[in-house]
Amino acid sequence: MQELAKSVLSIAKRIQSDKPRPPKNSSKPANESLVDAALVHGTRLAFLGTVIDQINGTFEHEWYDASAVMLRRLLETLIIEAYEKKDIECKIKDSNDNYRSLKHLVVAARDERFFKLTGPTKSLLTKLKKLGDLSAHNKKFNAKRDYMENLADDFYLELQTLVKEFVDLAR
Repeated sequence: MQELAKSVLSIAKRIQSDKPRPPKNSSKPANESLVDAALVHGTRLAFLGTVIDQINGTFEHEWYDASAVMLRRLLETLIIEAYEKKDIECKIKDSNDNYRSLKHLVVAARDERFFKLTGPTKSLLTKLKKLGDLSAHNKKFNAKRDYMENLADDFYLELQTLVKEFVDLAR
């Protein structure tokens, strides 16, 4: 019995070692089709460069739900970072000191008088949240090429502006 287990384990290890692996430099997308990573480089939010690479990489590989969910994550992080930098994060926390849902964060950010967000940014906050929510939480929804390409085509400049506005708020 023990010999059989060792044999199976040996075969499994051999199969795993034969499995092709992506090249080590594959973590960088070929282009910045949705979000310009330069917007966070050199700022205290440089850690978001990895999230932006994932947004662009998943879009590039046509993994649109993953791209939409990562956009949602970026949005949530940018809002929280802006509130923390302004030292007003208590406005977006519940009674247990946990951050509230993204729905609450978006409404709060749109209404926050200290932020002075532009109209297109306020509008895009809601659209990005909706797309991210559908991709993350709706079992019958799958983001399609046309949704994401429309986002890339129609809202590219607005998306860059949204990221820039929040990066500036969080500096």
